[in-house]
Amino acid sequence: MTTTREPTDIANPPAKAALSGSLGVGSIVFMVVAAAAPLTVIGGSAPLGFLLGNGVGFPALFAVCAVILVLFAVGLVAMTKRIPKPGGFFTFVGHGLGKPAGLSAAYLALLTYTTIQIAVHGYVGYLIGASIAALGGPDIPWWIYSLAIILIVGALGYRHIDLSSKVLGVLLVCEVGIVLALVIAVVASGGQEGLSVAPFLPSAVLSGSPGIGLMFAFAAFIGFESTVIFRDEAKTPDRTIPRATYIAVIGVGVFYTLASWALVMAWGPSNVVAEAAKNPGTMVITTTLRYLGPVGEIILNTLLITSMFACVLSFHNVISRYQHSMSNAGLLPSRVGDVHPRHLSPHVSSLIQTITAFVLIAVFAVLGLDPILQVFTWFSGVATLAIALLMALTSIAVIVYFRTTKTDTRLWNTLVAPALGFVGLVGSAVVIGVNFPFLVGDVNAKGAPVFGAVSAILLGLIVVFPLAGLVQAAVLKRRNAAAYETITDVIAG
Repeated sequence: MTTTREPTDIANPPAKAALSGSLGVGSIVFMVVAAAAPLTVIGGSAPLGFLLGNGVGFPALFAVCAVILVLFAVGLVAMTKRIPKPGGFFTFVGHGLGKPAGLSAAYLALLTYTTIQIAVHGYVGYLIGASIAALGGPDIPWWIYSLAIILIVGALGYRHIDLSSKVLGVLLVCEVGIVLALVIAVVASGGQEGLSVAPFLPSAVLSGSPGIGLMFAFAAFIGFESTVIFRDEAKTPDRTIPRATYIAVIGVGVFYTLASWALVMAWGPSNVVAEAAKNPGTMVITTTLRYLGPVGEIILNTLLITSMFACVLSFHNVISRYQHSMSNAGLLPSRVGDVHPRHLSPHVSSLIQTITAFVLIAVFAVLGLDPILQVFTWFSGVATLAIALLMALTSIAVIVYFRTTKTDTRLWNTLVAPALGFVGLVGSAVVIGVNFPFLVGDVNAKGAPVFGAVSAILLGLIVVFPLAGLVQAAVLKRRNAAAYETITDVIAG
């Protein structure tokens, strides 16, 4: 995609309404933690981590991922204070590694957030359909529910961000509340085999397939870094954004670790893998029935659906603002950057994202893809690998930026922490890439991973999108040098 503007459009843009708001730390944390869908992680990723990953030791991998991402966040926050403009990864990479790298990061980020949103749209459609059918309702195809959810999300995303933040806040409190109630019930009962630290013993962490477990754990954190996207709508952003970023990553890390540990204790270290094998999709519901009774089971089943809804609404808002920032930098058509005069939302960008999601789900329905084994699994796998690579690239950009500009000489914030985060992120990306075929079912007769056609196509997206950014940079530089040179100034301005 090589959309360009005339130099005058960038140098003298027409007056537009600007994004605005008064989001505090709590509101932004709600937005980004809702994207992580904590109840969905505990109900979906955790049982799969037990079953396909490192079994009893899976909860420890949430803690490992949280440590890596806190190190990454240190550099991210330091650079946020020096570049007071929303835009996320493409902004930071562009300032640290140059315009071509920034454009590559922009398109890789769009791929990441779009694929994870599409993945969850498939899952929530299936979950709603299965729940209604189980209650004796009509058996309607999953994609009809998915399309309906897309339209509802689009309607909320079109309006002011404060409305979305309030909806997400209520849903998030409810889903976290039911999981904490389950944790308390398990602890109060003493668990199946007594309470212990068995999941954190080295022998447990390194058992089974820790590489696959790391893949599920890392995917659970996608979205926490999007705090920087809401800068223009935050109250006192220089304080709000850093606090929200740290609270988000540390909060979800502790929550995931505690809740998955409770699942192990609920069934006992010797039984948890066998229980997950019965039906990983219903493990948390069965656990809730056992410890909180039928009422708790109904509440949790309902909140699983609202958790998915909160997730797609949050990612819709993130992508809309990402496209808005790219438009303001001259990377997408000017109209995409328009702000609604009354709602003060990026309404055009929101509409584009709604149409994109609607069309993709419709195409997948025509192709007959399974909403869980294909739509959800395939595209969440793409998003997980893409975000790991994107964060690693951003870590390098942070280091280069501060080594070059000398605007912040704190060694820990600008070199040591980003470097350690980079090592952890690259290691995670390698592990995820090697195990990627397992996500899409590309295995041989012996069950070993092979990079077949499906793996090649999906991994190809992670190559094609960044290349599109490089192509756009080259074309823009050749055809419109003035516009090319002002990209960084627009992003920073």
